[in-house]
Amino acid sequence: MTILEVKNLNLGFRFENEFRPALYDVNFSLKKGETLALVGESGCGKSMSAMSILNLIPKTAKITSGKIIFNGDNLLTKTQKEMQKIRGGKIALIPQDPMTSLNPLYTVGDQLLEVIKIHQNIEGEEAFKKAVEAFDAVQIPSSKSRLRNYPHEFSGGMKQRAIIAMALACNAEILIADEPTTALDVTIQAQIMKLLNEIKQNNKTSILLITHDLALVSENSDEVAVMYAGRIVEHTNAKEFFSHPNHPYSKALLKSIPSNREIRLETIKGQPPTLAQAQSLQGCKFCPRCDFCTSRCTQKVPEFIEISQNHKSACFLNVV
Repeated sequence: MTILEVKNLNLGFRFENEFRPALYDVNFSLKKGETLALVGESGCGKSMSAMSILNLIPKTAKITSGKIIFNGDNLLTKTQKEMQKIRGGKIALIPQDPMTSLNPLYTVGDQLLEVIKIHQNIEGEEAFKKAVEAFDAVQIPSSKSRLRNYPHEFSGGMKQRAIIAMALACNAEILIADEPTTALDVTIQAQIMKLLNEIKQNNKTSILLITHDLALVSENSDEVAVMYAGRIVEHTNAKEFFSHPNHPYSKALLKSIPSNREIRLETIKGQPPTLAQAQSLQGCKFCPRCDFCTSRCTQKVPEFIEISQNHKSACFLNVV
């Protein structure tokens, strides 16, 4: 069952004298109890797509068209007050940097209890009990005493667990994990991903995993959507993506992953386009970096078509 669907999402940024598009007809869906990995290089629009779901875009940004359907409702029609109930309650964010996500002036327990009060309408001993249960669920030891600690008394991994506990305490249906392991060492990364997978299995929670780490994707995702310069260029299940990638950008990303084989790593030439550069490119945005670029690629954007069952790609190589 599909729980979240992003349809033809277009977003741009207002500058002094012009408006520059940043997201172009973004389409992806998230099924209940599954993990969708949104992958691509930095600046491709992954985080902006996720922030659009929560209506947490910058003041200079504007969604010009599209729909974001959550449990049958279009979130883009909701008021800020309505979104406050959904944000953190039904859809929770695990941010990129756990070090700056908690208020240093309040204990972690106070912040967790505040979230429970707002989204669960529970106070007193019942709220404290739920907070302890949430800390226990994310395997924070000595949970009762730890609730009295301030953020600076937690390690990076513990802070990330505390943020995940807030989502658990509110029974969030979707977790948006924006580079959730970037600031953590390899051992803690594995622990956090193991915890997220356990939450998914036990609670049927859906996870939108935003990352550029394809090794993380291969071990923890059900489906993969590849993004480049504000567009989704490929979408399929994880097994198909790693065994039969279709788009030249997807293939280039996979060839750049270090492996145990003693071969020279391949790199993707050039750099992703800036907003201004992407706006000036009339055809495929990946064309300047693609070995298969033709004159047709420079003139028209390829359609996002189904090339096999549940496998879509946007490339003229698929069109006879």
